[in-house]
Amino acid sequence: MASRALTVLALSAATLLAGCSAFRSYDSELQETNQHLTRGNVEAALTLLEKNNSGENKDLLYYFEKGELLRAKGDLSGSQAAWGSADKVVGAWEDAVKFDTEKYVAQFGSFLVNDKVRRYEGYDYEKVMLTTQMALNLLAVNDFDGARTEIKKTHEREAVIAELRDKEYLKREDEAEQQGIKTEYKDLQGYPVTSLDAPDVVSLKNSYQSAFSHYLAGFVYEALGERDLAAPGYRKAAELRPNTPLLEKALLNLDKPASKAQDSDILIVVQSGLAPARDSIRIPLPLPISGNLVITPLSFPIIKPDTSTAAFSQIGIDNQQHDLTALNSTTAMSRRALRDDMPGIILRTSVRAISRGVAQKQLNDSSPLAGLAMGIASAVMEGADTRTWRTLPDNTQVVRLRMAKGEHHLTLPNALGGAVVKVKVEQPYQVIAVRVVGNQAFASGVDAQVVPNSSAAAVASLKQP
Repeated sequence: MASRALTVLALSAATLLAGCSAFRSYDSELQETNQHLTRGNVEAALTLLEKNNSGENKDLLYYFEKGELLRAKGDLSGSQAAWGSADKVVGAWEDAVKFDTEKYVAQFGSFLVNDKVRRYEGYDYEKVMLTTQMALNLLAVNDFDGARTEIKKTHEREAVIAELRDKEYLKREDEAEQQGIKTEYKDLQGYPVTSLDAPDVVSLKNSYQSAFSHYLAGFVYEALGERDLAAPGYRKAAELRPNTPLLEKALLNLDKPASKAQDSDILIVVQSGLAPARDSIRIPLPLPISGNLVITPLSFPIIKPDTSTAAFSQIGIDNQQHDLTALNSTTAMSRRALRDDMPGIILRTSVRAISRGVAQKQLNDSSPLAGLAMGIASAVMEGADTRTWRTLPDNTQVVRLRMAKGEHHLTLPNALGGAVVKVKVEQPYQVIAVRVVGNQAFASGVDAQVVPNSSAAAVASLKQP
């Protein structure tokens, strides 16, 4: 009787797991959403996002994606509201961490729960980029005071993350030693190790501090006349991206008297592409199960870079080409996050597989059918977590110029559709943000507007010498 009950329970578990919404393919959903975005059909992308998130309890990723799509649409208030909801979720996470860091680390390090069924809390770089993107929304309407608030929040969030990760890494090392798990990601045969060991990944100080975020902070503080606060922002940006003339010049210029010229100090921010996807790859590992060394296929996450948007390093401004300075790569940050997380992922995945193998052997001995059912359930559960903020821009590049007040035209390379953005310069300091996906350009706010294709051609012809 007990054996039959166990069999029924195992079969029921397998059936429930197979239909569990937690096992939805988030990557597939966002591939289709992003296809609409790259074609410039933001409404279709938003409709699909709502369709795939029809339940009442929206998760963090929903608000991440919705905020970015509404920003592309030009609905800055709607974008800020969606990201405000995301910020509340991240804020609750911060409160939980600050209230009892040790308890949080213990819960997150649980070996029993598969990573992909945990509540999604966002990667560290996503939490930091959230407030950076919110600051850009506010700067699009020249709200420098509001942007200052978001920037301050960014710095506070970085401090919480830094303290948490230090404790988490120490605890993970102790647990790995206790469990006898010595496997490293470099030991995984068939795993794309070089992607995690690439120079642009290894050179990052961590996965969450962005040179762009800190440079933007410096620019905002400088615009508000707070040069003593601008200096640390520029200095940190230069530390994160050494040997970058733009960053070094910004710091040096703070020591010079403020310009009395009528021209404006303009920061043009060009964000392109999409954040990389996460996929799952199976690697066979030898694990000690019930006294035997058993080759067990385990799933680990890998990073798949976005290829929707051609690389570029210049833009035209009033028919003159200007070099852009790269200050952020979401692909590199994502890889660095995975590189740092892999020891914990390997530890949790291995211990879970060993526990599952022991339990399945016990079931096989008492009831082969129950053992089979548990094997089915295990196969359904096996798989790496592929959730990540996919509409987040990949590359962020900037150019800073002195520009006369009035109307100007920004032109993207022909490989990106040659789009023209009409820019209105009116303030002493301004931030103009342009978003490029595929060959589509998006701009929002009071001072930037994408010119329709037919009009863009006319503008380009008028600008010819």
